[in-house]
Amino acid sequence: MPATYSGFANSLIHIEKMFSKKSFFGIIFWLLLAGTSVTLVTLTGLYLYLSPKLPPVETLREIKLQTPLRVYSSDGKLIGEFGEQRRTPLTYDQIPPLYIKALLSAEDAEFFEHHGVSLKGMLRAASQILKSGAIQSGGSTITQQLARDFFLTRKQVFSRKFNEILLSLEIERKFTKEEILELFNNKMFFGNRAYGLQSAAQIYYGKDVKELSIAQYAMIVGVLKAPSAYNPLANLKRAMIRRDWIIGRMYELGHIDRQTYEAAINEPNTASYHGTTLDVQAPYISEMARQEVLDRFGDKAYSEGYKVYTSVDSAMQATAQAAVLKGLLGYDQRHGYRGPERRLKPSTEADLTDWLDELQTISSLGGQEPAAVVKVTEKAVRVLMGNGELIDLDWDQGLSNVRPYITEDSRGPAYTKATDFLKTGDVIRITKDDDDQWNFSQVPAIQATLVSLDPMDGAIRSLVGGFDFNQSHYNRATQGMRQPGSSFKPFLYTAALENGFTPASIINDAPIVIENTSTGVAWRPENDDGKFVGPMRLRQALYRSRNLVSIRLLRSIGMQTALDSFARFGFNAKEFPRDLTLALGTPALTPMQMATAYATFANGGFKIDPYLVTRIEDDKGRVVHEAKPKRVCKECDTKQVSYAADGSELPAMPSMNSSERAPRIVDARIAYLMDSMLRDVVDKGTARLAKQLGRRDLAGKTGTTNGPRDTWFSGYNPNIVTTVWVGFDQNTLLGKREFGSSAALPIWIDFMRTALEGVPDHLPRQPEGIVTVRINPDTGKPAMPGDPDAIFEVFLGEDTARTSAAGNESTEQVTLPEELF
Repeated sequence: MPATYSGFANSLIHIEKMFSKKSFFGIIFWLLLAGTSVTLVTLTGLYLYLSPKLPPVETLREIKLQTPLRVYSSDGKLIGEFGEQRRTPLTYDQIPPLYIKALLSAEDAEFFEHHGVSLKGMLRAASQILKSGAIQSGGSTITQQLARDFFLTRKQVFSRKFNEILLSLEIERKFTKEEILELFNNKMFFGNRAYGLQSAAQIYYGKDVKELSIAQYAMIVGVLKAPSAYNPLANLKRAMIRRDWIIGRMYELGHIDRQTYEAAINEPNTASYHGTTLDVQAPYISEMARQEVLDRFGDKAYSEGYKVYTSVDSAMQATAQAAVLKGLLGYDQRHGYRGPERRLKPSTEADLTDWLDELQTISSLGGQEPAAVVKVTEKAVRVLMGNGELIDLDWDQGLSNVRPYITEDSRGPAYTKATDFLKTGDVIRITKDDDDQWNFSQVPAIQATLVSLDPMDGAIRSLVGGFDFNQSHYNRATQGMRQPGSSFKPFLYTAALENGFTPASIINDAPIVIENTSTGVAWRPENDDGKFVGPMRLRQALYRSRNLVSIRLLRSIGMQTALDSFARFGFNAKEFPRDLTLALGTPALTPMQMATAYATFANGGFKIDPYLVTRIEDDKGRVVHEAKPKRVCKECDTKQVSYAADGSELPAMPSMNSSERAPRIVDARIAYLMDSMLRDVVDKGTARLAKQLGRRDLAGKTGTTNGPRDTWFSGYNPNIVTTVWVGFDQNTLLGKREFGSSAALPIWIDFMRTALEGVPDHLPRQPEGIVTVRINPDTGKPAMPGDPDAIFEVFLGEDTARTSAAGNESTEQVTLPEELF
């Protein structure tokens, strides 16, 4: 018998003898052997049963994280974000090393040593099971947490835990540690709708993750354990305990030194809620873009990470926003103080808790913050803001010029004491001026809108739909159907020029009485000033905005001719009133429609269509939609002639494909005449205030409706066309001293001053077929040689032989057919 076999046999005999004595150690051995065998068989069975059912971990590379829809300006500035989950994915290289150390200190100190499962963690979890009789949370590595969040549920059952382990081992086999950390930090929920590290940094601190301190990293990591229980916005005390423990772990593990540890521990909490930081305030624009993407892609638009680039110029948008605010506040100050927004129940300055709670329910509007009057003296007032800050306003901080509103046409005398119009508990508004000083203010009741377009292709450059989007989501630029008043007259004048009239045609600005044969009621239209000038040239009638001339023009060219002309501008002329009030601008139109139509004058006679979204990219940067607007091509009007070597004429090659060109709707010469007349509105007419801009290429027309209830200004230069409307949503009276020139035009001027800064004057080139003639300013006919009063006028070449004397009616009563009413 070999020696080795003999030794083995002796060992067995020894063991048998030991067990035959039923020793304590023998029992333990067999129990351990049996337990191990059962465990191995059970685990093998579970593996064979569950493994085929597990998802392939390779799909982690293909999983799309829910990423919100983001809207950008043309220069890449963020102007809007939409989606239930706020997430900004990071690559591993973009994750700060100190944050990774904080994360590993708290969640998985052995992350770079284990292969997906920590033996220490599993033993700790097993100990919890033995103590409690149930599976407890904890003991999971970062890889296990990743597996659970991507593929499994949080339900505490043995099969789930085993699946978690198997998936973790497989993830570690297929992914690098860096890839696992990248996925983890982009996937995990950090509370307050923040998914991923970058969004957490933004939500809690309003910063990029690279800008945070160690204490802030620790606070964010602490949230991961329980996003509600350790949320610094909801449970600050528990969040601070968790934060300090993580900082201590970083020191214990040697990631930071003692000095850094003490500085981090002593750093006060700075976490507070920060919404998405937008580079430009353009809520009406971003809402328009959101709706367009939703219409195109459905609900997935909110989670697929689409990036929407718009035509909006961020600098112009900021200017437009400021101009509208300034204009509305100016109107409001002209009409007086309407009283406090509400009055709070009495309280003591020592205990203002109830007031704070109520103030926090009131939104900031247009930069105006709500505040409650705590104390008021004759020349000063102390107010409480929603953040708990007490502000003292002296007499010269907006209090000295307060006058009470009486009616839309009158104010009372200025108050001499603050106690005359403020009481303790009044909720008022305060706003900061350019010197960062708080001033007494008031939220305007009136509204305004501004929209500006590129006249060459219809790109929307800026749009403000109202005073504040939080106050009203109603977009007055695209939804507000209001009467444009005299700003509609240029379209009627265009039709007149197309039908035999010239800028020198003489029309009588004299009274008209029109009988309505069906009602027996006479209509006696008037001019805004209640006066009649008599015979005048068409050019004068436009820049002086004479209503009676417009009525005679419409009557002369005929209703259908006018409607056909209006339709070419894109108006739905079928819905227009078919009576002579049409000459005074009674159709209901939106500011967007008006700006689009005025673009035809700015671009020399072409019809453009407004558009906002220039392109849409998916989360991989692939373009899934790109706008293809039709563009103005003036050169395409001119036949380009070229010749072959033998002198024969070659076929012209168009400079732009016909499908890409904006259609011409007005003869270039007529458009030139209209531009010339509209520039006179600025030079010597109702828009003279715009001359302060010191430009020669500005043109446009004011508009004021009866009441007045609506005020407008639509104007342009060859680079940009802008329409402004000011009025009440309820269509109430503005005040008899308010006109397009006083309410809307100043907003337009403030906007255009910045929008055209550095842009040289650009007067349109005179097209072929236009001639300039010296005329008598009173008769509109060619001037006699040597006439000292003669002026120059532009005509179509075929019109130089005739000047019109149409419309020389007196004050006789004119009866029109019943169908016009």
